[in-house]
Amino acid sequence: MKVLKYFFLLVLLLTLKSCDKQASDEVFVLDVETYVELLKSNQYEYLDLPDFDFEDISELLQYRNEDQIITNFPYNPSSSFYDPESKLGMYILWTIESIRVASATSQQMNKRFPSQNPVLELRDSEKFTLVSDSLSHNVAASAYYDWWINNNQKDFDEFKSIDPLEKTNYKWH
Repeated sequence: MKVLKYFFLLVLLLTLKSCDKQASDEVFVLDVETYVELLKSNQYEYLDLPDFDFEDISELLQYRNEDQIITNFPYNPSSSFYDPESKLGMYILWTIESIRVASATSQQMNKRFPSQNPVLELRDSEKFTLVSDSLSHNVAASAYYDWWINNNQKDFDEFKSIDPLEKTNYKWH
């Protein structure tokens, strides 16, 4: 009987270990405050972005100007470029973009990632030019804020296809 008890305990422990959140493809639910706190403390353990929807955008926008550097966040595994750090505010804008793109497109997204990376690129540059300075961050933060404020009284279906960065010199990489 003791052997059966130990066997059951071993199976239970192995089962719990195999339920590692990082490897799970299941949708997980986080509130915005918890998400931001996990990012700020570099303790975000998931490989995917949370399954937020348009109702979370207003709260996410509160963090758009944050310039704290974060180093533990999900990134698009299909990208050949990897930047080990991001400004929290820029990453939050990328999260908002994931909500917008997931809602606006019928195409399947790769783990809710709206683009290759949470970094901006010059829109009309002849050569590939990534930007991550304060100016581009401020312009993007203002563009997303204005997009939301100018449209949030409408049904989200009416403006989810509008690219907030459309009238800027930037696009997501």
